[in-house]
Amino acid sequence: MIPIHVAMLPAFAEQVDLSGQAAVMIDVLRASTTVLHALAGGATAVIPCSTVEQAREIAATIPSENRLLGGERHCQRIEGFDLDNSPLKYLPEVVAGKQVIFTSTNGTYTLERCRAASRIFTGAFVNLSAVTQTLIELKLPVHLVCAGTNRQLTAEDILLAGAVIDRLLASHEFEVADIQAQMAVDFYRSRPINSEEFRQAIFGSLGAENLVKLQMHADIERAMQVDLFDIVPEWNAEENVITAMKCQ
Repeated sequence: MIPIHVAMLPAFAEQVDLSGQAAVMIDVLRASTTVLHALAGGATAVIPCSTVEQAREIAATIPSENRLLGGERHCQRIEGFDLDNSPLKYLPEVVAGKQVIFTSTNGTYTLERCRAASRIFTGAFVNLSAVTQTLIELKLPVHLVCAGTNRQLTAEDILLAGAVIDRLLASHEFEVADIQAQMAVDFYRSRPINSEEFRQAIFGSLGAENLVKLQMHADIERAMQVDLFDIVPEWNAEENVITAMKCQ
């Protein structure tokens, strides 16, 4: 049986050896969801950056007509950036043919914690089936790494991890390998997709708290939608680019 591990916070991923595993970075609100919208909208690549300064330095090396700066700090657009971290802003007419240089408070930080894995993907509800099917086909040990919010647990990421685990277990090729994975799938099974409990958990989460305060309810609604896309973003850590892998 193939093991499934979960890190409910990126700090927990630092304590394990990810080599030989398929890692999935999960930041439902909003980096994972936004990266998917960018690539589905026709962006040629997303270039993740840990800091605003790094993003600006990379932007300076790419002709302005070929790139966009996107991201947030404290849920809001960074001064001088083209876009914030709202998936609804990454429309095809905006991002098609562009490289998106992207930084976020939690998501890009978490991605860096996954660097040692053999394959590194981005997962969200909007590509739930695609990312799950990719993991089934790869047959590698799985490590689901939740971004959390400001280094604290948040419900939406744990729900997504639980949903992935639930589907992997249904294939009868995988098994839960640690207590965090078991807790995630138990949490999800009591709040399944399309239930009122699911909706309440996400809107009541730490990740949604600031978005609600800023009247960004539409971003939360979009992040809750399932299987909008059949692509799986994959990060090439050596080249530092995320590109879209089509799910067969």
